[in-house]
This record gives sequence, structure tokens and C-alpha cells, in this order.
Amino acid sequence: MDLCDKCGNPQIIIKKKQSGQMLCQECFIKSTNEKVLKDIRRQKLIEKGDKVLVALSGGKDSVMVLDILNNLRKRRIIDLMAVTIDEGIGGYREDGVRIAALNAERIGVNHKIVSFKEYIGHTLDDIMADSVDRNACTYCGVFRRWILNQVAREEGANKIATGHNLDDETQSILMNYLEGNIQNLTRIGVKSQSNYEGFTVKIKPLREIPEKETALYAIARNLPVHLAGCPYAGDSFRAKIGTFLKQISKDHPTIMYSTLRGFDKIKPVLKEEFSKTVPMEVCQDCGEPSTGKICKACSFRRLWD
Repeated sequence: MDLCDKCGNPQIIIKKKQSGQMLCQECFIKSTNEKVLKDIRRQKLIEKGDKVLVALSGGKDSVMVLDILNNLRKRRIIDLMAVTIDEGIGGYREDGVRIAALNAERIGVNHKIVSFKEYIGHTLDDIMADSVDRNACTYCGVFRRWILNQVAREEGANKIATGHNLDDETQSILMNYLEGNIQNLTRIGVKSQSNYEGFTVKIKPLREIPEKETALYAIARNLPVHLAGCPYAGDSFRAKIGTFLKQISKDHPTIMYSTLRGFDKIKPVLKEEFSKTVPMEVCQDCGEPSTGKICKACSFRRLWD
């Protein structure tokens, strides 16, 4: 009979691929919290006195980030709040926003809901109705980052925590390598690096946690999460890379860990050879940091104004 390696409980809920460790529900929750908090300390993602803004979509990953970081809030190490962005995707986003609000209310943190319509003047559905040359992820990613940076500054937050997990990070590494975006590779990491005062530092506390474990954590903790997938993401390049990684992981269960470890070893060389120091300016339209006179978000906004 299989027993929990921590406490001997016969009710096993997971056998970890990387270590072979078997854990019961209680020990899985405890060990996952310990792992994430240890990574936060090791990577120096958070310091005492930080105000951390969680990008809370309502999905399993961001809900897990909020749940774990709440431990630091309860110990008065950090100030914590959440922001949910309503992109304006009809028949999909409403449930995510509602579930995000439930999670913030459950632990009693300040929660702000903002929208593409409010900040950009258009919903993502509006944008895609007029767009034939780009996929939704291109617009959505640019606008979400732009809005998050603004909200963080408005709320006085000095860190933005996102729910990127091991699968997400490995996908990003492969996508940028296969597309030859070496410059983008130099910017992938557990913590954003920018000396420009207009940028808020972004952190990824779940970077070494597989997606299957974030899903299991939500179930084990009985957390309400939004499970529906974005209707615009189905045929994206990221989705195809994700499918490839899941398929190859069946025969090589540690492939995503080894990909991440290998990338982290060569990243310093990539940064030295390919990272460019680009003079930062202030966007003439919105006042946000930009590498040109007009930032990417405002260049997109001009297409519909």
C-alpha cells in the first residue's frame, strides 16, 4: 500500500514526477506552500514592507498566488491587494471576474476591478471584430501589462505578482527560441529587471510549480476557480507549444524542469550578448514608460480612435 512520505497517511493524492514523492492532501498543501515561500526567499522576490498587487484573473494559478501570499499578509510581512482586469470577452469573462471577487472577499483583501473599456475605450471583442491581421493574444498581452502597471502605480504597489507556472514559463522559452526572438528570451525570468522608475517590478512565485499541481492545489484547498479557457486562445502558437510539451512529458516527465534549469544557466550569457540598453522615454499619449515616443499600447489604441 502506498503511504504519504511525510505522515504515513494512506490517502495519497499525488506522486510528484520530479522526485517520486507521494503526498496526502494535507501534506501536499503544506509542502506546496513551503516550496513557494522558499522560492520567494531564495529569489528575493518579496521584502518586508512591500505592497504586492496580485493580478487576479479568477483562474487556478492567480487564485493560488493570492492564497499563498495571504500567509505573508497575515504575518504582517507585506501589504496585499488584488486587481482583476475585465477584457470584455462576452460569455466568458463575467464568471472569472465574479470568482476573482469571491476569492478576494474570502480572505479580506482590497480588490479592484478594472476593464479594457474603462482604460482603452474598447472591449477585446470590439477590437477583434475590427482586426484581421493579428491574434487576440497580441493585443490582450500588451493592454493587460499596460493596465497593470498603471493600477500598481495608482495603488502605490511596488510589486506585481502573476500566476505564471512552470508550464507557462517553459512555453515562453520554447516559443521565443523557435521564433528567433532572442531579445525576448533575455527578459524571461522569475523577476522583471528594470531600473526605470516608471516600471513596477513583476514577480512569478509559481514559476517552478507545474500546472497540474496548481490545479490540484485549488482542489485540495477547495478554492473557487474559473476553469473555462479563453475562447481566443484555442489555436494560438502558445496553445500548440503547450500541447507539445504535455505530450512529450508523458515519456519524459521532468522535461519542463530541465528546460527551465538549462535556460536559467545560459540566460546570463544571452543577456551579455544580446540584451540591449534602450533609452527609456515617456509616451506622449499616456505618460507611461516607452522605448519610443509612443508606447505599444497607445500605438494599438490609435488604430481604433
